[in-house]
Amino acid sequence: MAAIKILVIPGSLRTGSLNAKLAAVAVDALVRADVDATRISLGDFPLPIYDGDLESNSGVPKHALDLKRMISAHHGVLIVTPEYNASLPPLVKNTIDWISRVEDTHESKGQVFRERPFAIAAASNGRLGGARCLQALRLVLSACRAMVIPNQLTLAFAGEAYDDMDRLKHAADKDAMTAMVRQLIDVAQQMK
Repeated sequence: MAAIKILVIPGSLRTGSLNAKLAAVAVDALVRADVDATRISLGDFPLPIYDGDLESNSGVPKHALDLKRMISAHHGVLIVTPEYNASLPPLVKNTIDWISRVEDTHESKGQVFRERPFAIAAASNGRLGGARCLQALRLVLSACRAMVIPNQLTLAFAGEAYDDMDRLKHAADKDAMTAMVRQLIDVAQQMK
């Protein structure tokens, strides 16, 4: 059987991002679980703010099509996002909005969301660990008819959650990562 392929998407472009660190930890956990994990940067797929007139006049931007195809090449997706004002950062929401508009050959709009499981995680310096953002992200992905796995990871006090090798240092955080990764892999295998 071919290896399961999981795409990891950090929802932050900031240097030193706590969420980019968490995405790196997730990639390591996936690789240790014998999964082919790919981590990308949304900075490599720059998109204008979604605008229906722009879409009508110019079509879906090439980077949205490329990113949709990148997602299609994987059996599952993990989005690791920061929380902005108790919700999604514009980068993550705008990316989902554009991808949901892609209608590739022999596919319907948004089909990429319906064919693979999604996992969600957030890191925050606050005590809620990005939980409010993950509620919003789960709602947006569900509106796209994505299957979002129940296990999620909220990394509270994230500035203090990593050791000097950028690994999670608290057992509860490690266990949450393992549970989320395992469930994503299991569901991806079932949907494959």
